[in-house]
Amino acid sequence: VQLVESGGGSVQAGGSLRLSCAGSGYTYSTYSMAWFRQAPGKEREGVASIDSAGSTNYADSVKVRFTISSDNGKSTLYLQMDSLTPDDTAMYYCAAYPGPVVNGLATYEYNYWGQGTQVTVSS
Repeated sequence: VQLVESGGGSVQAGGSLRLSCAGSGYTYSTYSMAWFRQAPGKEREGVASIDSAGSTNYADSVKVRFTISSDNGKSTLYLQMDSLTPDDTAMYYCAAYPGPVVNGLATYEYNYWGQGTQVTVSS
């Protein structure tokens, strides 16, 4: 299983970015997928998740502003991030698990991780 994130960068507050996570080496459509982030000195936290049925879950801090989606044909996970604030600055990671998850935003639920893509939001 390989997960490769892209789309990170630097943006001013109020701007938008779209992250992508390309999956390979597994049957993408049967997996639960999620985005996590980790800021310097902080623990990794769940941002958004989507299961194989398309059900989504979001952290309260990003609800309304972020949208997770998945293109099974392209084996790619996306995270559309709007109205970004400096608090969104972090390394963003894609994660996968070969089955359903309960919470969707807990790190222990996933056993495959990408290398991350940096998002920096300036004020």
